[in-house]
Amino acid sequence: MEYDLIVIGGGPGGYTAAIRGAQLGARVCLIEKDKLGGTCLNRGCIPTKALHRTAEVLQNIKESAEFGIRSEGAQPDGVAIHERCEKISSQLRGGIEQLVKAHGVEYLAGTGRFVDKNTVKVTFPDGAERSITGKNIIVATGSTPLVPPIPGLDLSGVMTSDDLLASSEIPASMVVIGGGVIGIEFASIYGAFGTKVTVVEMLPSVLAALDSDITKRYSAILKRKGIDILTSAKVNSVTKSESGLKVSAEGPKGSVEIEAQKVLVAIGRKAEVSGLDLAAAGVVFEKRGVVTDENCRTNQDGIYSIGDVNGGIMLAHWAAHQGILVAEQVCGKDSGHGNSPVPGCIFAFPEIATAGLTEAEAVKQYEGIKTSKFMFGANGKALAMGESEGFVKVVADRDGRLLGVHIMGPHASDLIAEGVLAIAQGLTAKELGKVIHAHPTLGESLHEAIEGIEGLAIHQAPARKR
Repeated sequence: MEYDLIVIGGGPGGYTAAIRGAQLGARVCLIEKDKLGGTCLNRGCIPTKALHRTAEVLQNIKESAEFGIRSEGAQPDGVAIHERCEKISSQLRGGIEQLVKAHGVEYLAGTGRFVDKNTVKVTFPDGAERSITGKNIIVATGSTPLVPPIPGLDLSGVMTSDDLLASSEIPASMVVIGGGVIGIEFASIYGAFGTKVTVVEMLPSVLAALDSDITKRYSAILKRKGIDILTSAKVNSVTKSESGLKVSAEGPKGSVEIEAQKVLVAIGRKAEVSGLDLAAAGVVFEKRGVVTDENCRTNQDGIYSIGDVNGGIMLAHWAAHQGILVAEQVCGKDSGHGNSPVPGCIFAFPEIATAGLTEAEAVKQYEGIKTSKFMFGANGKALAMGESEGFVKVVADRDGRLLGVHIMGPHASDLIAEGVLAIAQGLTAKELGKVIHAHPTLGESLHEAIEGIEGLAIHQAPARKR
């Protein structure tokens, strides 16, 4: 065989697998048809977070009077914002290209498709082709936005997240179809830019998969920020109107029509396997994605699938984790998954981050649980920052072992790391209570919530028992 490992797809899962394989001595070839970094770096995580930071800066300027600073007239510049996002993505992409090269990975910029279970044909942009063989092959082709069969979604002005991130326009108004992670992030960001946003969600609440204490509060938070929320509503069609587009939906109180300049379809993503010809390799694919076991192995020996394309958790860090896992399996250095929960972060206003079980999930799985909550409004650093909205919630079993951490508030995406570590190591509230947290910091909020599990928090009421 020409290679020990062939990786099809250069996103976070693919390039991570390729580099780890090369680190362990494998001959590796990485194939990518578009740009290294995949969806995350080019059309997802990174540009979205760049937008989030810009929106945050704009909000800070508009709220600067609270801090004793006078500033008037700040307005977003869509072209400059877009250029900054592109610059950040380009810088990171260049870094990945250098890392791939430095580790001796052969990089082929073309489209790969299976010929058989050990052979991949690569078609380059100029039409040239090359067939390569490998002992092991990883499918890491990612995902694309899911567009439902709703009449009118092919109209000009209807966008997916890919389209929105490729645009420098800041629309005057926008309807977001979908109140999940992607929809709420964009609703929050563009709402901060001054766009009049309406979110239409089919389920009874936005962010329905999260802990109920977050979902119950988040709609109210969004509404206070001027974002309209319509839940338990089904979109029937999108049509042209004088102001741009009209979304017709059926809500709890009957038919509703919402007019807006743009419509964002954000109901989720689907596995991307177009042109891959999985059938030629005999790989089983079902509606959600490439079928794999817990170790990312497909039904064919030597063929693996990682990240979004296997239809599991669609997060970049999970794809990277799986990439390392598979590369180590292939090279005989399997270290296993470990016990870490997969954290999830939502970059809205305020941020949300979660790890482990929600309270409802814990109640179903354990006999007797404890929960504790600490409000950022009682944290000195949060008050000094002017970001006191939100809380830290901790879920534990009857012995105080941490099962879940849920954070809504400033820098939630940074704070969650300690919660992930605590759950992964099976630590108890008593053990974590002995860990000293610096003052004044946001991290003290997590410490207080953990101490509250045993009723020992200084600045909060004792924990509830169930």
